Amino acid sequence: QVQVVESGGGLVQPGGSLRLSCAASGSIFSRYAMAWYRQAPGKQRELVADISSADNTYYTDSAKGRFTISRDNAKNTVYLQMNSLKPEDTAVYYCKAVTPNTGRVYWGQGTQVTVSS
Repeated sequence: QVQVVESGGGLVQPGGSLRLSCAASGSIFSRYAMAWYRQAPGKQRELVADISSADNTYYTDSAKGRFTISRDNAKNTVYLQMNSLKPEDTAVYYCKAVTPNTGRVYWGQGTQVTVSS
């Protein structure tokens, strides 16, 4: 069982920045594929960005140029640096871990990000 815990959400003004953190348990964290998703009220959960075990990254159009996903395998942590935040970025942000070989998926409980003046 992999435990996934997000942190770093909060209230920020438009144009501001936040850094989300996601800590995942396990001795083979470096081999996990990790991703950030978000879910706004009344909408489906959507992918924001992901990072492979080889540090290959992917961003959706809404995240490109503003968000950066990274990982620190020594700390079993993945980050999402969010800059130039917009009100439409308001959502609960979830972290997903996918284990190698079995491909089991683990989700965190989410962290709220609110962009408002």
